[in-house]
Amino acid sequence: MNQAFISAADLGRALARGDITSEALVTATLARIRKYDAQLNAFVEVYDESALGAARESDIRRSRNQSKGLLDGVPFAAKDLFDVEGHATLAGSKATSRAIVARSANAVQRLLDKGMILVGKTHTVEFAYGSWGTNPSSKTPINPRDPLIPRVPGGSSSGSGVAVAAGLVPVALGTDTGGSVRTPAALCGVIGMKTSLGLVGRGGVQPLAFLFDIVGPMTRSVEDAALILASLQGEDQEDPSTFGVPQHDTVNDLEKGVAGLVLRHPAMADLAAAEPGILVQFRRTLDELRAMGALIEEKPLPRPLETYASLTANMTTVEAWGRYRPLVEQENSLVDPEIAKRMSRGATMGVADYLDYLEQRRMMQIEFDGYFTGADAFLLPSSPITAKPLEGIHDTPAPFGIFTRLANLMDLASISIPMGDVENLPTGLQIVVRRFADPLALRVARALEVHRGGLFLAPSNY
Repeated sequence: MNQAFISAADLGRALARGDITSEALVTATLARIRKYDAQLNAFVEVYDESALGAARESDIRRSRNQSKGLLDGVPFAAKDLFDVEGHATLAGSKATSRAIVARSANAVQRLLDKGMILVGKTHTVEFAYGSWGTNPSSKTPINPRDPLIPRVPGGSSSGSGVAVAAGLVPVALGTDTGGSVRTPAALCGVIGMKTSLGLVGRGGVQPLAFLFDIVGPMTRSVEDAALILASLQGEDQEDPSTFGVPQHDTVNDLEKGVAGLVLRHPAMADLAAAEPGILVQFRRTLDELRAMGALIEEKPLPRPLETYASLTANMTTVEAWGRYRPLVEQENSLVDPEIAKRMSRGATMGVADYLDYLEQRRMMQIEFDGYFTGADAFLLPSSPITAKPLEGIHDTPAPFGIFTRLANLMDLASISIPMGDVENLPTGLQIVVRRFADPLALRVARALEVHRGGLFLAPSNY
């Protein structure tokens, strides 16, 4: 069985039927990582021995009719912001402690408790503070969609996006503060979800800006995203945002389609930052959804997308500077100079500025709730551009947050799904819903996936 681009759900079904063992599956996964990762740079470290041991344990459970569920025995990876027991969390930086952690992050542990097999940790932008996906302090993952020109993967969950897109793993965990799951999902052509704050615990995850940080899955199918989100939910004693939050059924309504749903989108003038080819794909997708029975509405945004993006960036900078200032300011700092420069903007922002940002955010949330009234979901492209050549891009301002930060600022949920290629490079559609309406975002995404006969397109060279 060539399982490289098979979904996690279908791998689970194959394991249940006895078509393959978890040991064979994980052996093939590790071999594929060894074959391709030298050129892709997706992984920080790979856990060959422990992964194979866990796979054998999964096979034993299944032989005794003690399987932990559909995902038991299926491999996954986690961004190197997640603690993994027995390993250091480097956060993509030379400046972090190399201390071994004693306990895995809540999200990692929840997947392990479902019997999933952790095969390694993936590269991230240093401290998750950047959206091109580059990292001179560690390694920059290479977008697998262009066989000729090395291109940016999108960040900060860069390695996770590349690993899923290149068929190294079917599932990877990422984090999203202003688009860090959705941007690499869009640029690499996979599915990435910004979950509702409080739905998935962040215990054991290296923070950037705790006000906005979330944990989200990256997959190649909508069903997989729904299954992983179902597994990740629940209270986390290290994350008060999860206290009292009920679990949501992410699977039951997945096949209900979009007929009768009101899907709103901004005026095309609001999306002026997008490349023409992306807008062509966006209009085509709106037409498809309309033909599928959705009610498509255009409504100009209350404010420019750049306004929401700028406020989110300022608030993130204040938090990042407050957290990482000692590492940036220490003599002979090992923090990458460009990351240090970005963070140092926080030194010019005081408590009064931050309180003003919070008040602006409150007013914008009230205003945007009025804009959202009467609609089930809000649609816009995930990224204004396709993946650009890697050479020389690290120090260039990245435009991705213009389209993604709105969801973080407003405490909304959002999923990015492949929208169609422009000049053989992926683009993403962003489906934004109200907080805790994550199952609805998945439902809309799944409807398009069924209508098109699939969303993910495997890269040619992998």
